[in-house]
Amino acid sequence: MHAQRIATSQGENLIYIIIIGCGRLGSLLATELSSAGDEVVVIDRDASEFDKLSVDFSGYTIAGDAVEKAVLREAGIAEADALFAVTSQDNINLMVAQIASRIFDVETVIARIDDPDREAIYREFGIRTVSQTHLAAQAFIQTIKKADDA
Repeated sequence: MHAQRIATSQGENLIYIIIIGCGRLGSLLATELSSAGDEVVVIDRDASEFDKLSVDFSGYTIAGDAVEKAVLREAGIAEADALFAVTSQDNINLMVAQIASRIFDVETVIARIDDPDREAIYREFGIRTVSQTHLAAQAFIQTIKKADDA
C-alpha cells in the first residue's frame, strides 16, 4: 500500500499525502487531491467518516488513531511528501503534526487550527498552520470592501 512520488507522462511529480481527519475539510481535500492524481491516504478514528469521501476518491483509508506511530507507519508516513492534520481538535492536529515533522521528517506538514490564539504556539514548534477563523474573517472583509467599491 505504500505509495511513492509518481512521475506523470507530462513530467510533473504528483505527491504522496496523508490526511488526518475525514470530516468536511478532510474529505474535500482527499477527493480533490486524489482527483488531481496525487496518492492520498486518509486516517480517521471513525470509519463511518469515510462515507463523506466522493465516489471519485481513489486513495486509501485507515481507521485508527493517528497519534499512534504504528497507524502512521501503516499509512506509509516514511514515504509521505506531506501530511495535513485537519481534525476538528487543535490539540490532536498539533500532536500529529509534531510527530510527522520531528519523528518521521515529513517535508511538508500543515495543521488546521480553529483557535487563532494558538497559532503562535504552533509556530514555536515549527508547524505551519491554516486558521479557518482567519481565512473566514479575511473573506468577509474582502467581500464587504468589494461591495463598497462597486
